[in-house]
Amino acid sequence: MRSSAGVNRPRGGPPTHSDRGHGQVESPDMNEPHPPRRILRSLGALLAGFVLVVVLSIGTDVALRATGVFPPWGHPMTDALFLLATAYRTLYAVAGSYVTARLAPHHPMKHALAGGAVGLALSIVGALTTWDRGPDFGPHWYPLALVATAMPCAWTGGRLGVWRRAVRPARH
Repeated sequence: MRSSAGVNRPRGGPPTHSDRGHGQVESPDMNEPHPPRRILRSLGALLAGFVLVVVLSIGTDVALRATGVFPPWGHPMTDALFLLATAYRTLYAVAGSYVTARLAPHHPMKHALAGGAVGLALSIVGALTTWDRGPDFGPHWYPLALVATAMPCAWTGGRLGVWRRAVRPARH
């Protein structure tokens, strides 16, 4: 049987490599038997990465306050402590993007970057709402650092997730 791309293949058989690129063959994504399930898995991957970042960030903040490394709530922190917070939040953002990429049902890098875009948007909102609100919200460089690192962290975590999937595929 000839396909719509003019290539011989068995009747009802899957598209061949020679079919690709001619715009005539449906992509495998369109033939997915459970598209709503894929969407839920995509949203779950994004949510898992986001929750990981939030829980680790808040948990570390609380732990550092409880141990006396950070001052109590309502007291200003030094630039060095904000640098520490930037460092661990950067690591957590990479970890969140890694988790998102590992759990993504398809296109792990796109999922990681989508999570990074959400992080970027939230960082911009945070910078705008805390700007000039006093020393409790830190120096101006702090929210700018969070904005500047959002996408590089997402890319790094996504690349690590893609690499890890290639080395050891996730079990679905």
